[in-house]
Amino acid sequence: MARLSTLGKLEMTIDFDKMNGLVPAIVQDAHTKSVLMLGFMNKDAYEKTMQTGLVTFWSRTRQTLWTKGETSGNTLQLVSMSVDCDNDTLLVKAIPHGPTCHTGTDTCWGESNEPRPIDFLCELQDVVEQRHRDMPEGSYTTRLFRDGPAKMAQKVGEEALETVIEAVGGSNEKLVYEASDMLYHLMVLLTSRGLRIDDLALELKRRHDPNWDAQRRLAKAKGSEK
Repeated sequence: MARLSTLGKLEMTIDFDKMNGLVPAIVQDAHTKSVLMLGFMNKDAYEKTMQTGLVTFWSRTRQTLWTKGETSGNTLQLVSMSVDCDNDTLLVKAIPHGPTCHTGTDTCWGESNEPRPIDFLCELQDVVEQRHRDMPEGSYTTRLFRDGPAKMAQKVGEEALETVIEAVGGSNEKLVYEASDMLYHLMVLLTSRGLRIDDLALELKRRHDPNWDAQRRLAKAKGSEK
């Protein structure tokens, strides 16, 4: 086994001995979570990956190191790397720049790796949280945070009213536009309270339980819930 550095973070103990110096490396898109490919790394490939930030493998056919995309330009930008419970398989999270498979497909299984639009909500809240931490000048989001929760709540109400107006008499395009404004301002308000859009999703998931309404009614009957 070898203890290898992970760019100044916790060291990983990787067992390269089980497969004569190699370990499987499963590559996953850091954003979409799709599995992109499977390669093999030895110690040198691992170290080069960590040093360059570009995923590098050991070619078993050519018996040499190869960095993904060194000829095609379709590189895999390293985000993180972790080892499994047996210390003999790596999970590599990366950002693909171009198709991953040499055949031109997104993955080596011919699957599409298009991100789901809904996933952007989490990415957007990450940006909102970053604005909350840094408060950069010139940012509309910064201005909302500085205005305080009452002003933010007012904006949510204004955008909700505009959404209702478009829902009753407007087009679908305008409805989507106003509802997006409402959701953005709600996200800013949630962030100011230390909450995320994820918390709303968890609440809705809880309510999806068939027993949720019965539990709510029981709590209401006992006077613990209005």
